[in-house]
Amino acid sequence: MDEKRFSDMSEYELHTVIRQFNEKAKKAEQLGMMNEYAVYERKVWMAKAYLLDPKQFEPGKTYQMFDEESTFQISYLNGHFAWGYRNDQANLDAVPISLLKVESK
Repeated sequence: MDEKRFSDMSEYELHTVIRQFNEKAKKAEQLGMMNEYAVYERKVWMAKAYLLDPKQFEPGKTYQMFDEESTFQISYLNGHFAWGYRNDQANLDAVPISLLKVESK
């Protein structure tokens, strides 16, 4: 398969690669290949970011992250990535927007 950028994929294609990455992650976990598992898990979060609308996220606002332990304050958005500060740390960090929880209205 030709490597296609997530930004060039349709919603259907994104769902397909997410499913494939999840299958590969599950297989890696079953085989005890935790580094490989982590790579596929990150790829899933990256692909999921392209299914979201960046306009749902506001610079200056703090979001709960999906790990349930961290928060992330957005300084600015660049495409499907939020740049800001995790847990009020001093280092600027970038995360896919799929890692941030959006409150239901």
